[in-house]
Amino acid sequence: MGTPRQRILDAAAGLFYRQGAPAVGVDLVSHTAGVSKRTLYQQFRSKDQLIAETLDAQGDAILDLYLPTREGDGDGGQRDLVLAVFGRLRDLISSEGFRGCPFANTATELPDPEHPARRVARTYKLRMRDFFADQAELGQASDPELLADQLMIVFDGAMVQAVMGTLVTPDAAAAAAAALLDAHGVH
Repeated sequence: MGTPRQRILDAAAGLFYRQGAPAVGVDLVSHTAGVSKRTLYQQFRSKDQLIAETLDAQGDAILDLYLPTREGDGDGGQRDLVLAVFGRLRDLISSEGFRGCPFANTATELPDPEHPARRVARTYKLRMRDFFADQAELGQASDPELLADQLMIVFDGAMVQAVMGTLVTPDAAAAAAAALLDAHGVH
């Protein structure tokens, strides 16, 4: 069952993803976790801290859903690794209960740019961008930083379109990523 803290983090992660962090009260989190509200506040001094720590606790697992490993995705070349991200994206957006990127959701749901959870979300999104920039540089892209930004735009745009129900061709993001890789000379 886990410690009370872990049960709270697990309950909050599911609730925040399905309903949005601002819409979920600490009463619902504590009830779902099977702990008292007092116990929740002994573990987390505020709801803001709970949101930030929940996202941080899930961050590596979320990135693991997006980012490939050399062992499991293609021959390990930079192009294959980047395209594997978009293959994983295609699978994610068609999965049951998909509601977008938890990092992007958190950042858009919380208006204060200094909210601790927005800082966490930004850190993880920058790690993803760094992955693209590293692959672009290793693949000798003409402009690795620009390519990394473009790949992030395609990735996030595909997620938004999937959530909105306007993405008609699930492989469109992978095709756009391939075209960007070609345009930057990553073969």
